[in-house]
Amino acid sequence: MTLLSLSSTALAAPKADLWPLWQASNPSNTAKIDHTLWQGLLNDYLLVAPKQTRFRYAAVSQQDKAALARYLSELTALDPRRYNRNEQFAYWVNLYNALTVRVILDNYPVSSITKLGGIFNFGPWDEKLITIRGQKLSLNDIEHRILRPIWQDERIHYVVNCASLGCPDLLPEVMQADKLNEQLDEAAKRFINSEKGVDVRGQSVRLSSIYDWYQSDFGTLAELQKHLNTYLNRPVTLVSPSYDYDWRLNEIK
Repeated sequence: MTLLSLSSTALAAPKADLWPLWQASNPSNTAKIDHTLWQGLLNDYLLVAPKQTRFRYAAVSQQDKAALARYLSELTALDPRRYNRNEQFAYWVNLYNALTVRVILDNYPVSSITKLGGIFNFGPWDEKLITIRGQKLSLNDIEHRILRPIWQDERIHYVVNCASLGCPDLLPEVMQADKLNEQLDEAAKRFINSEKGVDVRGQSVRLSSIYDWYQSDFGTLAELQKHLNTYLNRPVTLVSPSYDYDWRLNEIK
């Protein structure tokens, strides 16, 4: 298999850099945000398989593209700061994943998300895609200026999807405020026990480049080993692991 991969020196992950505007929350607000439209698209177009989950981009109807646009419009019309922390987390993750699917659909067919974003850009992550409360946001804003710095949970990397085969799978169920820890743990276990997460061949260990790019989130090699072994079916010892990533589109034709 040919992997479309880049070393950590070629692809430097953005640092977690808090955007203070989005830090506010309302712990007493018990209101729920409706993610039914997004769940409907996942039900119809996401194919979950033991080794790799794929999305049927080519099959998405105009009606369902309109439903996705309506869902995104509904989310961006809200002020997430008015909700409690768990509801906010589900909001931002679902928004990120739905936006990523829309970006692919808007440019489909495409072999990799890295082909988007212009000649001098590696992917569309810095493009301002939406406006919330008068603020224009990109995918990188959501992940690196909101999710990572506010929640400071390394499991975030297992639930935001970049439409690539090397990425943790797009979850078949929308993030739900009352199930976050369970969903985060399930996503971590699935990815870490897949070959694209941790691939052990004899004495050789190949890890996803996620663990290289986001070393600041996962810590030292010893701390990363402890994290991985929390979820691995068979514990692993890390000495000098290699890293790789498959940037090909997570599609099924």
